[in-house]
Amino acid sequence: ALQLVTAMAQSKMELDTITCNAAISACEKGGERDKALEILHSMPQRILKPNTITFNAAISACRKGGDWEHALRLLDMMQQSKVELRTITFNAAISACGESSKWEKALQLVSSMKQSAVEFRVITFNAA
Repeated sequence: ALQLVTAMAQSKMELDTITCNAAISACEKGGERDKALEILHSMPQRILKPNTITFNAAISACRKGGDWEHALRLLDMMQQSKVELRTITFNAAISACGESSKWEKALQLVSSMKQSAVEFRVITFNAA
């Protein structure tokens, strides 16, 4: 996926957020957290704005990679960039914390969901 994005950029093909989202999602599914994050962090240089889907895929890649701290940094980045936080966003971050035995952080995120008026689902409580 990273090679595809790089090849597209080098061949002057127009990259867009959707293409990057697909590449980040592919990296997440393949367990390639570092490559997913590389694509995400290269987007502003390409004048592309990451959206909720972009961050959700990157946070999920962090979860799969056991990197709860980076998942939380991405959540903060979303808030600073005014990107919409959704239930799936929090669930992925909560899972990242829970799977790394960071229960206090997971419970803090559940509280943040409530403050942000984001809808809870059964999976939210299963993740925590």
